[in-house]
Amino acid sequence: MNRNQIIELYGYNAWANKTLMSVVKNLETEEFIRNLSSSFKSIRDTMVHILGAEELWLSRWIGEQGRTLLNPVDYPNYLAMAERWGDFSSQIDSFLMSLTETELLEEISYKNLEGVAYTLELWKQMLHVTNHSSFHRGQVVTMLRQVNKQPPSLDMIYYYLAKK
Repeated sequence: MNRNQIIELYGYNAWANKTLMSVVKNLETEEFIRNLSSSFKSIRDTMVHILGAEELWLSRWIGEQGRTLLNPVDYPNYLAMAERWGDFSSQIDSFLMSLTETELLEEISYKNLEGVAYTLELWKQMLHVTNHSSFHRGQVVTMLRQVNKQPPSLDMIYYYLAKK
């Protein structure tokens, strides 16, 4: 996987996150935090998990240690979450623009949240993050249906068609 492909994949990831947020922003607070019994109990909790995981991985790639996931209760409404997401979007964009082909091939060591150490090429970690986010966005799509909202189509083909 080369730099241009990673940037393209992260373009899709950002588009999918923004597209999903454009629907989530219209939820009533009760719908946003309602317990829907998924991997994470609510739309808010799942969205905050996506953001927190993306932030956590970026922190590993830039050499920060000891970061944990975000706490959903710190984001009582959509606006609080959206503000944090906006800040993160700028950070990941800067990181992507600074990436080199050589850096993508470098092995990056990190410890998971349980303290277990791993080492893997950066490009593989980056693929994992986009796959992880896609998985949880799919859960949010299902939860939106549970609160009787029309979810957006997040398939990658729609990203490419929107760019035409």
